[in-house]
Amino acid sequence: MNKVLVVGGGAIGLLSARLLAEQGYDVSLLEKGDVGRESSWAGGGIVSPLYPWRYSAAVTALAHWSQDYYPHLAERLFEETAIDPEVHVTGLYWLDLDDEPLALAWAREQGRPLQSVDIAAVHDAVPPLGSGFSSAIHMSGVANIRNPRLVRSLRAAVLGMPNVTLLEHRPVTGFIRESGRIRGVLTEQGEIRADRVVLAAGAWSAELLATLGVQLPVEPVKGQMILFKCADDFLPSMVLAKGRYAIPRRDGHILVGSTLEYEGFDKTPTDEALASLKASAIEMLPALADAEVVGHWAGLRPGSPEGIPFIGPLPGHDGLWLNCGHFRNGLVLAPASCQLLADLMAGREPIIDPTPYMPAGRI
Repeated sequence: MNKVLVVGGGAIGLLSARLLAEQGYDVSLLEKGDVGRESSWAGGGIVSPLYPWRYSAAVTALAHWSQDYYPHLAERLFEETAIDPEVHVTGLYWLDLDDEPLALAWAREQGRPLQSVDIAAVHDAVPPLGSGFSSAIHMSGVANIRNPRLVRSLRAAVLGMPNVTLLEHRPVTGFIRESGRIRGVLTEQGEIRADRVVLAAGAWSAELLATLGVQLPVEPVKGQMILFKCADDFLPSMVLAKGRYAIPRRDGHILVGSTLEYEGFDKTPTDEALASLKASAIEMLPALADAEVVGHWAGLRPGSPEGIPFIGPLPGHDGLWLNCGHFRNGLVLAPASCQLLADLMAGREPIIDPTPYMPAGRI
């Protein structure tokens, strides 16, 4: 049981492959296009759910473990690859929340450093903030990770492992099923066999499972982003208001996102979204009215019920494991999700209770 195929080369697939290879498996990672160029590349990289108090305990457990682990992961990847994922600790301000009391109660219960802040103090801390806000809460220690660099670093790391084979531009079209067991995958270039298969194909996971007659409740949810370039010190903290966020990178790039669109697999950026995102950006940070939009793109999140991913073996299909359906929090939850998968596959004591994520009973 030493050969594993990982289907999907985003952050979840890359990190799964890395951890499984560290356990001694012979791993082949298959990606339909270029590694890391789908949802993992397209997102913002905030190392927190946007509204963590609105999620179930299952998402919270994965998020907390990952948040604590990310600085260590980024440091190791930088040492191994010389590509810095840029974990940038800025803190995060939420403005004019309708459910601020719920957020503060959640923080007290979870022991998280979230507190109410006078809006005048926010303007002192974030000088470019617009004047149209009346209340705020702040969580110190929240970081963002430069996700395109994270996936580049992960790609370089797995390429440096002698027991990992990376197969890009290798679309998987189905599975090899023999005597009730999954024995590998079908690709346009032929069969690839293995002892186990891990499905980490994000928004495309349901389409692949449908070839087995399995209905996985994961669907593509389009998100559009825009990117500005400002002075390095323009925005000292992340800001979130009315469902939109502004994320500063270390070099002065400011990401603003994102839309939430149920448009199937269409990834076309639209003028309507561009206008809406620019309006949100200028409302939060009026000086952006004079800044150039240097990027505008769309990605497809793997939408799932309550945003709870599917992690574990698929009943009735021995040899097939899932690590998919992370919705808006794939980057946030990746370290914990992949460690949990690796623990389960190795028969070790898992880092957290795996029950809420198990495919059994949910599909």
